[in-house]
Amino acid sequence: MVKLMTVPFYPANILLPKENFEKWSVIACDQYTSDSKYWKDVEEIVADAPSALKITLPEIYLEEDDVEERVEKINETMEKYLADGIFEELTNSFIYVERTLRSDTVRKGIVGVVDLEAYDFLPDSKALIRATEKTVTERIPPRVKIRKNASLELPHIMLLFDDPGDSIFSSLSKFKPTMKKVYDFELMKNSGYISGWKAEGAAAEDIKKEFEELFKRSVEHAEGKSPLLFAVGDGNHSLATAKTCWEIIKPFLTEEEKASHPARFALAEAVNIHDESLDFEPIHRVVFNTDTELFRDELLKYFSGRISEDQGDVNDFNDFVVVSSEYEHVYELLEKRTNLTIGDVQEFLDYYIKEIDTGAKIDYIHGDGVAIDLGRKEKNIAILMPSISKSDLFDMVMLAGVLPRKTFSMGEADDKRFYLEAKKITK
Repeated sequence: MVKLMTVPFYPANILLPKENFEKWSVIACDQYTSDSKYWKDVEEIVADAPSALKITLPEIYLEEDDVEERVEKINETMEKYLADGIFEELTNSFIYVERTLRSDTVRKGIVGVVDLEAYDFLPDSKALIRATEKTVTERIPPRVKIRKNASLELPHIMLLFDDPGDSIFSSLSKFKPTMKKVYDFELMKNSGYISGWKAEGAAAEDIKKEFEELFKRSVEHAEGKSPLLFAVGDGNHSLATAKTCWEIIKPFLTEEEKASHPARFALAEAVNIHDESLDFEPIHRVVFNTDTELFRDELLKYFSGRISEDQGDVNDFNDFVVVSSEYEHVYELLEKRTNLTIGDVQEFLDYYIKEIDTGAKIDYIHGDGVAIDLGRKEKNIAILMPSISKSDLFDMVMLAGVLPRKTFSMGEADDKRFYLEAKKITK
């Protein structure tokens, strides 16, 4: 293990396109995974212009027969972009970001690099940077195939830090009038507006100093437990892929090479979890093509003695709602086997799909109304999950470890991070 500095978040040599940001910047690859029209629209907008679309792989295409050819083309295009000099390099810099969402709220962030030596996605991790939700390890190998021969990375990773007093951005604000604006444009497909300023010199030193102070407070708050500095809010599988690739490379390097190899550091945006623009929304479950009475019987049997049934609205962290065309019930989970209600419900759903009704399918749905409408269709069941408080997230991860998969979402799809900045990951 390479010895770590206190706070594993640093300025970097960041690449930005020299022009045409509107066509360059596209939404993260893990959005609109069932909406081919969205991606066709993006292709039409980009046309022949250089674009992040051409050096990333939308997940909607991961199962296509030509995925290997797509990956090869991506790698060739990365090399071409570097050779053609389409990038401007911001050396030893952070980027201060203001993202205006469609709700007109502004999300503030700082783009820099994290040290992958300080990150671990395993469920019992005690690392300074941890996953918030269970990492599906089966999702990593296909992404390693995309990254392993790539010369560039583009981040959609969003790291959350716990700064209730907003000390980091409050301190940084005094430098904003003197910082150079490096981008300022409208994101495609009505996804809001984004502006970025280069933070170097005194501004970069201030960011590092404030994160050192935050780390000290994190240690105090942990009260002897392993402190958590950054919780991965979005892009955990992308960060896990970067970590996996680094672990593959590392044994072949000298100690000197390990200390500075670009693959050791991953570009990410750090955001205060208390930012007013961040909305934590539950992710509901919908089971399709099943016998609704069978589902209800099996649910009651599985949770026998551990739930009570009532009518009404969800009003408690232990409640979940089941909606079908025949009935609507609220259940209170009286005894949990996992750390969250959603974990117990997910275990039941996994069992139901595997053992009881193998012809049924499950999907993960954002929005109460959408889930309820789907649940009320014939042979469907919607399970509405309780939300979690974002102010409790760090304590929950420190005390109980990673949360069950698909526990929460931060905002709507169009509010997710867009690819924009890039960094070299090869020597």
